[in-house]
Amino acid sequence: MSTDAAPRPTYLLVDGENIDATLGGSILNARPAPDQRPRWERVLQFGEQVWGQPVRGLFFLNATNGSLPMSFVQALLAIGFQVIPLAGDPSDRGEKVVDVGIKRTLAAIAGRDGDVLLASHDGDFAPEVETLVDDPDRRVGLLAFREFTSTALAGLTARGLETFDLEGDVHAFNVQLPRLRIIPLAEFDPLRYL
Repeated sequence: MSTDAAPRPTYLLVDGENIDATLGGSILNARPAPDQRPRWERVLQFGEQVWGQPVRGLFFLNATNGSLPMSFVQALLAIGFQVIPLAGDPSDRGEKVVDVGIKRTLAAIAGRDGDVLLASHDGDFAPEVETLVDDPDRRVGLLAFREFTSTALAGLTARGLETFDLEGDVHAFNVQLPRLRIIPLAEFDPLRYL
């Protein structure tokens, strides 16, 4: 009988609405074309590679309208995500069901062993992320477009929150996005502008 403990997991929580809204509304100023959307399998692979441990991908979707984008859901399931379709009260248009689900999940993870990657820009998660960052035995990372990360989340980097750019670090896209961002000189590639 083996006494080997299960490997420490990385929980990867994806706020799909937030990533899509930031991509379409702030970067592209239009609905993303299929080739402009993140390659979610690469995000999962990055989650495994960044800290060298198994990843548990949780992809949160708002299903309040009673339907799901089944082809997208099937694709997520096929690459290894667990899809979490949440529904709230349809008459409460202001209810952020995905945010509530992610906040509850982050709080639940605080009582478990494991590291965390959150794919979102939303400052609403700062209190839960702060609790996780304050645990000295836990690594916590943020997958986002750095220039659109909320100041509440960005402020946690000084306390140990690691940030990973979805385009530059994760390589989640097949195309180069038309982003205007501050470029560290070490990352500057003049060929991109020629």
